[in-house]
Amino acid sequence: MATSARERLLNAATELFYEEGVHTVGIDRVIERAGVAKATLYNTFGSKDALIRAYLADRHESRRSRITAKVEQQTDPRLRLLAVFDALGDSIAAPNYRGCAFVNASAEASRDSSIQQVSTEYRGWVRGLFADLARAAGAADAELLARRLMLLYDGASIAARMDGDPDAAGLARSTAADLLDAATAPTGAATGAATAKRV
Repeated sequence: MATSARERLLNAATELFYEEGVHTVGIDRVIERAGVAKATLYNTFGSKDALIRAYLADRHESRRSRITAKVEQQTDPRLRLLAVFDALGDSIAAPNYRGCAFVNASAEASRDSSIQQVSTEYRGWVRGLFADLARAAGAADAELLARRLMLLYDGASIAARMDGDPDAAGLARSTAADLLDAATAPTGAATGAATAKRV
C-alpha cells in the first residue's frame, strides 16, 4: 500500500530516533531513509524540531492505544490497574526494545524544550491513568498511589533497558499489587499489618 510522504518521514524518524537518539540522527539520514526530498520534509513538518515532536506524539498515541486495549481486556478494577504493567511487559519483550522513547529523548533535551513539553504531556497521561484506575480500585489516596506506581513503571523500563532484565515488568507488577492491596486495605487492617511487620 502506498504511503504519503508524511508517513514515510514519520516512519523513518521513528526507526532512527528510537534506535540512535533524536539529536544523534541528522536530518539527511531521515530524508534518505524516507526516500523524499529535503524540501518535502520542510514543507511537511517545517523543521527537525517539529519532526521530533511529531515522532513523540505518535509514540504517545500508539502507547496510549496499547495500554488502553490491555486495560479494557479486564473488568476487575484491580486487574485493570495491573494491566498497565502487563502492557509494559509486552513492550519490554519486543526484540527492538531500547527503553522509554520519552526518557531517551528527554535525556538529550533542555528542560524548556518542546521535547520536554511533549514528554510531560505523556507522563501526565500515564500518571492520570494510574490515578483513575487506583480510584476505581478503591485506593484511599489515589494520587499518592499513582505517584508510587509511576516510580515503579519508570524503574521497570530503565531496568529492562540498562540491566537487560526481562522480568522487570513482572516484578514491578507484583510490587504494584502489594502497593494496591495496602492502599485499599481497611485502616485497621493496614495498621495491624504494619505493626506485625515491625514485630
